[in-house]
Amino acid sequence: MSSPSASVPDPSRGTPRVPADGVATASHRSQRGGRRTPRRAAVGRRSFSSALRALEELAASGAQVSVHVADLDTGRKILAGDDHVPLPIAGLGFVPVLVETAAALDAGTLDPLRIVDRTTEGFVAGSGLWRNLRVPALPLIDLAVLAAATGDPNAANALLDAVGHEQVRARMVSLGMPRSAVLDHFRDKRGPDDAPHVAVGTTREFAHLFAALVNASVVDAAVSAQVSEWLSLNQDLSLVAAATGLDPFAHDHDAHGLLFINKTGRDRGVRAEAGVLAGPRAGIAYALTVCFDDLSISHRLRAHDAFRILGTDLMEYTH
Repeated sequence: MSSPSASVPDPSRGTPRVPADGVATASHRSQRGGRRTPRRAAVGRRSFSSALRALEELAASGAQVSVHVADLDTGRKILAGDDHVPLPIAGLGFVPVLVETAAALDAGTLDPLRIVDRTTEGFVAGSGLWRNLRVPALPLIDLAVLAAATGDPNAANALLDAVGHEQVRARMVSLGMPRSAVLDHFRDKRGPDDAPHVAVGTTREFAHLFAALVNASVVDAAVSAQVSEWLSLNQDLSLVAAATGLDPFAHDHDAHGLLFINKTGRDRGVRAEAGVLAGPRAGIAYALTVCFDDLSISHRLRAHDAFRILGTDLMEYTH
């Protein structure tokens, strides 16, 4: 049973209405059990109207926008728009690679201390930390930390090679992510024979994946905990997470009890983020992808502003 959900519209469809209680919602029940006792003081007064307006403006300017926000305690969909549409998501798409890596480590089919050489073939020189390190090889477990904490493309490529592309594809299907896919390795340049994007995904599937991680239901509790631990090291808090005020270099044990894990994806004209934010009143699983014409700094900043506005609304909801 569901009610009309707030959406990020096609500009030709007009402006969606926000319900009178001020919260753009759609009822959605999940199979999730109670993780904690929710405290919902004045829920009806917490609104996502600012985020909705910012995303509408992006869509009206020609950007492709997909968003999914759901309450962790109830599974209730709070904000959604084109959340079923697969869009390019860059490095966000490598979260399932981390899941498959953790599953293989837990099963004993991968040695965490297996040394992986930084090969010259397919080496990504344009970004990442490993390219600037003197050490030419690292253990697999350290590569997982590099990939999760800094989005290092060479570390992520090495993990994908270690676990296998087919295994990642099968894992994503088993996780209920049939419309999302890791298409290719990270590359400095994409030729005509390469996949057009490193990964594509839907915000609905990635928001559900992050909710399942904190609910310890991705593969099993041990795998969920390992992936969550890696993601808690992520240092990119510049988009949605900018509103949290967390230290990007040490935010896994926040003094104010804020639970937060996230992963971002960035490419030319692509910004994506998914995560979980939980505070004293509520918990939220979210995902937002914006694909835009990166014609100028102002175009890029307008996209970034929408992420930060969503972050502010998430903080208001959880606090």
